[in-house]
Amino acid sequence: MLSPQSQKILLILNVLAKRIVKESFGFFGFELSRYKGPSPLLHHKIDLLFDVGANIGQYALLSRGEGYAGKIISFEPLSMAYSVLAETAKSDRLWVVHERCAIGSTNGEIEINVAGNSYSSSILPMLRAHSDVAPQSAYTGKDSAKIVTLDSIFYDYRTTREKVFLKIDTQGFERAVLEGAKNCLRDIHAIQLELSLIALYEGQELYEYFFSYLKDAGFEIWSLVPGFSDSRTGQSLQFDAVFVRP
Repeated sequence: MLSPQSQKILLILNVLAKRIVKESFGFFGFELSRYKGPSPLLHHKIDLLFDVGANIGQYALLSRGEGYAGKIISFEPLSMAYSVLAETAKSDRLWVVHERCAIGSTNGEIEINVAGNSYSSSILPMLRAHSDVAPQSAYTGKDSAKIVTLDSIFYDYRTTREKVFLKIDTQGFERAVLEGAKNCLRDIHAIQLELSLIALYEGQELYEYFFSYLKDAGFEIWSLVPGFSDSRTGQSLQFDAVFVRP
């Protein structure tokens, strides 16, 4: 098993590798982007990004690379990932890393299952449908952290009439995040969720639930981006969905 210091070094190398690849492609005239067209952060003139499930800052860094220049508030519960995230955000005056915590439907304490690749870590048990496809995602230990609702801290950061984008990447825990955001949801313009087509974590909701939930809350589907898939069969397992208020 890798030492904590070795794990931290690997996480940092992961961030650096992604940045080098993106900058190299840009040098040769290619554009690396998640979207076919402009980022929704830019198209919808977003001022404030809530980055829930930040891991080591991959989403925020990619958003900066795509031209987003507004405020970022990142949330991450894992001790190791949080330390890398905080260090990564230091040089960006508009990127705030909230104290280490998970976001959910209650305030209290929570235990998180730590995955070998870090970013597949979840509060929920992982199913074989996930670990068989990606063995590096298998759980290797546990961590603990505070858990708070988005409602309890949202207006500490959204203090004016900023246009808010909420990104949620919590490995099956998305429903709990939204249940803890019932009051502030009215002040969120767009939401991005990583959604599953089949169950990858025990007790998670699948994509149909969120399509219905967010439609009832006044959102429309803006874009769908392919995500995690089974390289052995080509089956799609997850995708990113962006929802906006019309």
